[in-house]
Amino acid sequence: MGDVLAFPPRPEPARTPEPEPLWREAVGHELREERRTSGRTLADVAGTAGVSTQYLSEVERGLKEPSSEVLGAVTGALGLRLVDLTTRVSRRLSSGTVTGPVCLAA
Repeated sequence: MGDVLAFPPRPEPARTPEPEPLWREAVGHELREERRTSGRTLADVAGTAGVSTQYLSEVERGLKEPSSEVLGAVTGALGLRLVDLTTRVSRRLSSGTVTGPVCLAA
């Protein structure tokens, strides 16, 4: 009667790792930050880059995955090189300051 049944401890539920940010979201953030810092409008940068204002807005908001040609045109319109943008994005992703899921293009 005094026997107590001992059950094995329940395993802890697996923790779901925090999703990393999407590459396109980090790129968009950096482009928007650079544009705003330089005091330029969407229309100005889009016109210089040869893309529509709406498309550039969607890129900045991380809704579109721009081609390397578009990224080159937009960074050029902002007075940056593509390598400058990728360096900034890499630093941002490494610092963990961007939220959301991540997918890096190969």
